[in-house]
Amino acid sequence: MFALQGDVREHLAALRRLGASTLAVRRPAELEQCDAIVLPGGESTTMHKLAVTFELFEPLRERIAGGMPAFGTCAGMILLADRITDGTTDQRTLGGLDVTVRRNAFGRQVDSFEGDLDMAGLDAPVHAVFIRAPWVEQVGEAVEVLATVPTGEAAGRIVAVRQGALMATSFHPEVGHDDRVHGLFVDHVRTM
Repeated sequence: MFALQGDVREHLAALRRLGASTLAVRRPAELEQCDAIVLPGGESTTMHKLAVTFELFEPLRERIAGGMPAFGTCAGMILLADRITDGTTDQRTLGGLDVTVRRNAFGRQVDSFEGDLDMAGLDAPVHAVFIRAPWVEQVGEAVEVLATVPTGEAAGRIVAVRQGALMATSFHPEVGHDDRVHGLFVDHVRTM
């Protein structure tokens, strides 16, 4: 679990409820002990800067490029994207997902919302919480779209994707006690 900023505690709790072994990663030595990583929601530019400061950015980028499974939520989705729209001029990503993500696509903090959406691999809708969330504007051929916004002004916008060992959501599945989205990732890691 990338633990420099964001909803670390909530993600760790969800993973533990699913029986996964967890470790808060703040340094390269801790990253070396991980088989997979979760990149939480938070502030993507701050997460990037902290990862560089703590000398975690390049080792993490290399592990992801080498096939380490990763699950990014909200800001974590931005970090996994190959391309960002509306990012800061100095913002870099870890990359790996062949997607273009628009930062803060749904608007400001006051525009945050929640609602139910269908997600591939789940037998019932998931309650999704969007907080200053990104959306996916473009996907490459190898990217599987897992969920889109069902209704409203943003209907059809892509909010969950998977490509190989990488998975990302625009929303915060760690909010609440529905662990099924984390379960999709944990099950995928266990089968690799």
